[in-house]
Amino acid sequence: MDHPRRKPPAVSQDLSDCIVRIATDHDEAAFDVLFRHYAPRLKSYFTRRGGDPAMAEEITQETMVSVWKNAAQFDPAKASATTWIFTIARNLGIDRLRRAKRPSFDPHDPAFVPDEEDPPDRQFERAEAQRRVRDVMNTLSSNEKSVLMLSFYENQSHGEIAQRLGLPVGTVKSRIRLAFGKLRAALEPLTGAGR
Repeated sequence: MDHPRRKPPAVSQDLSDCIVRIATDHDEAAFDVLFRHYAPRLKSYFTRRGGDPAMAEEITQETMVSVWKNAAQFDPAKASATTWIFTIARNLGIDRLRRAKRPSFDPHDPAFVPDEEDPPDRQFERAEAQRRVRDVMNTLSSNEKSVLMLSFYENQSHGEIAQRLGLPVGTVKSRIRLAFGKLRAALEPLTGAGR
């Protein structure tokens, strides 16, 4: 005795043939047969799984569009038409669920709001400070430059710099202090220090 829900082999074969005809000939009549057969079943499937009718309808439409576009990937030797179509539907449903769980983009989130551009006078002051620092860096001795670079660009401690350069720690500290003094003197007119 046949299982009551199982389709007779001829119906199953006909549905598989419809997918093959879509793949080979873009057969709209074959697609119409598939759509009439599967659309109500897909919609019912998604509704039973807790989807609202509008969402079930959307995923059903997406599934059938995917069947039309990807019919050439169907292999009747590997799966029945029903298995193949419901696998597509299930995957689309999972994708939709993942998208729904993702937090929505908030354009007002401070992380996405660009910083306000500085007014022109502030931009000028910054450019002037950078120019002065470059000028002072060019006047530093190679010994002063090397300790500043190691300290601030490579984030090394005084002890690490001393070991790397083979110098006493006191010498490293003195060179950094001298270099800072020169930088501070160059920047005082911009910061208002000493006024």
